[in-house]
Amino acid sequence: MDTTNAHTTARTLPTRRLGATGPEVSVLGLGCMGMSALYGEADRAESIATIHAALDAGVTLLDTGDFYGMGHNELLIDEALRTAPAGARERALTSVKFGALRTVEGGFTGYDGRPAAVKNFAAYSLQRLGADHIDVYRIARVDPDVPIEETVGAIAELVEAGHVRHIGLSEVGADTLRRAAAVAPIADLQIEYSLISRGIEEKILPTARELGIGITAYGVLSRGLISGHFSGDRALAPGDFRGMSPRFQGENLRHNLDLVERLREVAGRKGATVAQTAIAWVLSRGEDIVPLVGARRRDRLGEALGALDVTLDAADLAAIEEAVPAGAAAGDRYPQAQMAHLDSEH
Repeated sequence: MDTTNAHTTARTLPTRRLGATGPEVSVLGLGCMGMSALYGEADRAESIATIHAALDAGVTLLDTGDFYGMGHNELLIDEALRTAPAGARERALTSVKFGALRTVEGGFTGYDGRPAAVKNFAAYSLQRLGADHIDVYRIARVDPDVPIEETVGAIAELVEAGHVRHIGLSEVGADTLRRAAAVAPIADLQIEYSLISRGIEEKILPTARELGIGITAYGVLSRGLISGHFSGDRALAPGDFRGMSPRFQGENLRHNLDLVERLREVAGRKGATVAQTAIAWVLSRGEDIVPLVGARRRDRLGEALGALDVTLDAADLAAIEEAVPAGAAAGDRYPQAQMAHLDSEH
């Protein structure tokens, strides 16, 4: 993207604070994973242009993982920030997940939450991001062989050293959340939350609120399933995560797309798209929740930002609930082997 004539000052969006101790961030964050991994080939130039467009629109939170494309995503963000207008670059905050172990072929072999590994992962991320600090740092999945207290304690040492600003968590259950918060202040919990993934509402969300921990919600469109753009006959690229996801298989997919059509009727009455309505629903769940939108293209980003213009009143929320009741989705949100890694599901 040519930034020669780019805006020197970005627009502003409403903000929300990540928990009692975390940073103030834009009300929507940009999840950058799909620009490097899991959804087939991405267009590098369009990815960078999308990050630039997000920054220009006032998005300040960029979410990534050091294992997205084995470092590719962090390098992409570094390039995007280096070529963005100075003001937008200075406002950008990075949220980084670490800990996943990969093979040359791209497979996942586990997670490493040992303190020495935590600091090693951070050193590499700082180098790839071209940064002197990471704003929010979190292990992607709990390492079952390392107490969460040790992993969080290591991040706390990185905070003391100035390499990390805030501690986050990802996909942990209520008990683990309490144990971690007893070690150091936790800014936010990143966890899947959408109209068709509402498992956090029973124990995890109330516990986070009790402890003053914010939520960054990923999967708000369930990997495109409830975006209104996914069709039952869509051919997926080799390596696309959705080719293995239970919710995208056979009868599960047909059932879930029926839910989308019911949501489309509600969205139509609001003059909104399905995606905007689904994002607006997550926004409506509380001021302590910041949805991450995984747009890989500027048009999808623009649509997602349009959710901020959708106001859902009590009647709208009731209609959405009737169209897509809690627990209505067919299929788990991950394949069985990956579900086993989710502390939040135990």
